[in-house]
Amino acid sequence: MKPIAIIGSGLAGYTVAREFRKLDKTTPLIIITGDDGGFYSKPMLSNAFALGKQPQQLQSKTADQMAAELNATILTKTLVSGINTVTQSVQTKVGEFDYSQLVLALGAQAMRLPIAGDAADQVLSVNNLADYVVFRDKLAQAGDKARVTILGAGLIGCEFSDDLATAGHKVTLIDPNTLPLAALAPAVISQGLHAALYAKGVQLKLGTTATHIAKRDHAIQVTLTNGESFDTDVVLSAVGLRADIRLAQAAQLQTDRGIIINEYGQTSAPDIFALGDCAQYRQADGSHSLMPYVAPIMTAAKAIALSLTGQLTSMDTKLSAVLVKTPSYPVALIPPAFAVSKSGTWESNHADGVTISRYFDESKKLHGFAVAPQEAKSRNALIAELTEAQAMQLN
Repeated sequence: MKPIAIIGSGLAGYTVAREFRKLDKTTPLIIITGDDGGFYSKPMLSNAFALGKQPQQLQSKTADQMAAELNATILTKTLVSGINTVTQSVQTKVGEFDYSQLVLALGAQAMRLPIAGDAADQVLSVNNLADYVVFRDKLAQAGDKARVTILGAGLIGCEFSDDLATAGHKVTLIDPNTLPLAALAPAVISQGLHAALYAKGVQLKLGTTATHIAKRDHAIQVTLTNGESFDTDVVLSAVGLRADIRLAQAAQLQTDRGIIINEYGQTSAPDIFALGDCAQYRQADGSHSLMPYVAPIMTAAKAIALSLTGQLTSMDTKLSAVLVKTPSYPVALIPPAFAVSKSGTWESNHADGVTISRYFDESKKLHGFAVAPQEAKSRNALIAELTEAQAMQLN
């Protein structure tokens, strides 16, 4: 019997495997991963200080423990070089492996800015636990109050800034936008986050970018487009992620910014599924969007697991808010789809120290929201309101 194969051992890959094993205890299962195969929660990397966690504490299970739990063969440190959709096989340096059905949980690659200077190669990025270990080692070498410069004030950059400032590090946050979280949140929420990070001691250098990163004695000198220069100990790039679609493209699967999947999680090859950061999910209006968040992974994993058993199941993509882990100013939001974001407006109100913003299109239809400081009651009420609005729009 050909096995079910999963490429990737992050949250997406392992959640599919766990959900599948709840339904099928015996079908052979093989998981191929380029890392050590240990299980950890990637979202915890950006708030490990707040959690009081050392890097080694973030991994809850080893590859051997996961293999035993899942009754699976796990090939670690193994890169897949190709997928043959005709023979239903994947190629690696350690051999070729057949599959009956394949799941792509390839994740995303950290984007890198083209920056000049003889220390540009010292810019770090954190896209997995191994990266985070390197980052924490660099912080330890620099001392308890290391100077950390973060490139990018998006979700991850803001989370790291808050977490590192809480730990006593001197954080400088750089972004070409004039406010943090500008791509996701309305200005009034971004302003609140700006104030909270500033009060925490984060130095925000916005409306500019780093153009030159050079060695300077025992430090790193960062030069900005506005001509300002300053010294730092560690530079972390958090400018965004790009869906890893290289294998899918080589296998001639349909791709765009991600791997295109239908409502069942199937790619253009029906026996190959995809989910997580590498996938571009089908929306109710027929468009496809990247959804690099935890909630869509969990929903997709359950549906795909059922489909792998022969019960083709659509993904019930219920609305779930994106939670920005910035304890100084916790934000919850569901950003409007790009298709409507250009023609609508945010409308905001403030009450009892809480800011709520709703996004309406030109027809006054609700398409998104943001709330801060957020808590479960207000967040869930807004999700219910948006769910009802979307149901009315579809009828």
